Amino acid sequence: MSPTASRRPGRPPAAKADETRQRIMQAARLVFSERGYDGATFQGIAIRADLTRPAINHYFSTKRLLYREVLEQTNALVIGEGIRQAERESTLVGRLTAFISAAVRANSDNPAVSAFLVTAVLESQRHPELSGAQIDSVRISREFLTTAVNDAIEGREVAPDIDASALVETLIVVLCGVGFYAGYIRSYEEILGISDVLRRLLEGALGRSQT
Repeated sequence: MSPTASRRPGRPPAAKADETRQRIMQAARLVFSERGYDGATFQGIAIRADLTRPAINHYFSTKRLLYREVLEQTNALVIGEGIRQAERESTLVGRLTAFISAAVRANSDNPAVSAFLVTAVLESQRHPELSGAQIDSVRISREFLTTAVNDAIEGREVAPDIDASALVETLIVVLCGVGFYAGYIRSYEEILGISDVLRRLLEGALGRSQT
């Protein structure tokens, strides 16, 4: 009997296993971002991925497991890459601009990443069990911003008496707003068009007057 004939139905060749897994996760990201966690089904994800439902079950035994893996991957694509790019910059505005630019590029290269992260924030309130500390998008972003703000205060980029915690939360609002805008409202090209204006706004709001 040939290897092809003996292979169990629904199990792709080993060489295609990772490709199929990524295909499922990309489809799941789209479905979760459109329908939310409760509205998403393995059947709907299978249809979007052009696979059978048993194929989905072969790679992911539960919807919760699939959701958490998609969230972890999306955090790496958007927030992780944003932080890596930001760490190359030496100023607060430079770091914020680099972070946002990287996130916008990620959304262009990987459909629905911004929309998914926006819905993930909402789902974390409805289903706290879905987002542990290690994959909490807001927590990861807040830690990055806290470090960036503290460095800016120490470097006298911003007034030393500024409320650091309030500034961090304000910047969280900005990032969430950009994510929503990129995920649901405007195209990649339109987002790029506002990046320079956003940078200037940040410079005006955060920069210290020179004496």
